[in-house]
Amino acid sequence: MWFVALHGKPDQTFHKGALHLTAIDWKSLHHRTSVAASLVQATYILERDRQEQRQGPQALAPGWWDFFHFQLYRVLVDDTDNSIIGAIYEFKYPPYDGNLEQKPPRYVIAFRGTIRKESSLLSDLKSGLQFIGNLLHNSHRFQIAMQAIQEIISLAGAANIWLTGHSLGAAIALLAGKNMAKVGCPIKTYLFNPPFASAPVDIIKIEKVKHGVRIARSLITAGIAAAVSSNYQKQQRENYFQLLSTWIPYLFLNPSDPICSEYIGYFEHRGKMAELGFGEIGRVATQHSLGSLFSTALGKDIEAIHLLPSAYLTMNMNCGQDFKECHEIHQWWKQDFQWQSKLHQFS
Repeated sequence: MWFVALHGKPDQTFHKGALHLTAIDWKSLHHRTSVAASLVQATYILERDRQEQRQGPQALAPGWWDFFHFQLYRVLVDDTDNSIIGAIYEFKYPPYDGNLEQKPPRYVIAFRGTIRKESSLLSDLKSGLQFIGNLLHNSHRFQIAMQAIQEIISLAGAANIWLTGHSLGAAIALLAGKNMAKVGCPIKTYLFNPPFASAPVDIIKIEKVKHGVRIARSLITAGIAAAVSSNYQKQQRENYFQLLSTWIPYLFLNPSDPICSEYIGYFEHRGKMAELGFGEIGRVATQHSLGSLFSTALGKDIEAIHLLPSAYLTMNMNCGQDFKECHEIHQWWKQDFQWQSKLHQFS
C-alpha cells in the first residue's frame, strides 16, 4: 500500500492512490486516466522528496510508478532553482508490437503544477505569470520540456509516448503537444485541470447572461479578426487549425474549478453559435483570442495557449467541498467519481 501527502507535509492529509486498479485495461479511459494522473502525482512527490531530503527507503515517490509497472527514466530539472518540474517514466515490460488502438505507452512524460513551498514557489509563480501573458513558450522550463520531448520522440516515436500534466504542468504539456502537432507529430496527451488564459465567463450563474456575454465576445473577436488580419493571415490560420484538429488531447475538467472550467464553455459555445446560425462567426472566434489579435495588430504573432480546435472533454461532476479539492490531481484516480465525456472536433 502506498500513500502520499498532497500539498502538505508527510504527516498531514494523506490520500490513497488508485489501489483498486490491480490490473490495467488499457482500453479503459478511466484506467488510462488513473495511470496518467498517478504519474503526474509521482512528479509532485519527486520534488517534495527532494525538498524534504527523503532518499532511499524514505522516498515516497517510487510507489507511484512501481504500482503501474513503470520505472523512472529521467527527471527534468529547472537549473535556476534545481527543482524537479517533470519526469519521464518508462514502462518496464517490452513494447507491444501488435496493432492495438489502445496500448501501454513506452514512455510517459509528466509535468507538475505549482507547489506551495518556498524553495520552488518563486520559479513556479514566474512560469505562471508567463502563461498568463502568453509567454510560456519563451520560458526556460518550456525549453527544457521541448528538448526532452523531442529526444524521447527520436528514441521511441510519437505513437509510443504520452504527455501529461496538471495545472501549470498541463499548460506546459498542452503547448508542447500543440507544437508537435503543428509539425505533423501528434502525441497522446492527458491534461488535468489545464488553466484557461481568459476571463472565466463560466462563473456567471445566470445562463442567459452567460450566453449573451459569450455571443458578444465572439462577435467582437470575429470583428477584430476581420479588421486586423490580411487574407493571407486568415488562410494561414484556417490551415493551421485544420492541421491541428487531427490532434485530440484529453482534457479533464471540474466545472467548479474556475481555473479550467472555461474550456467547457469554449467548446460548447461553438456548437451553440452554429445552432443560432452564426456558425462562421463562432468558427472564426474560436481561432482567436483578444490578446492574440492585439499582438497581431502590433506586428507580433503570439497565440493564446488555450485555443484548440479539437479535444475530448471529461468533466468531473462531483463539485467538491471547495476550490482546492476541485483543482487537485487526486480527484482523477478515484474509483467512484461521476464523469461526463464528450468529443469536440473542429471541422
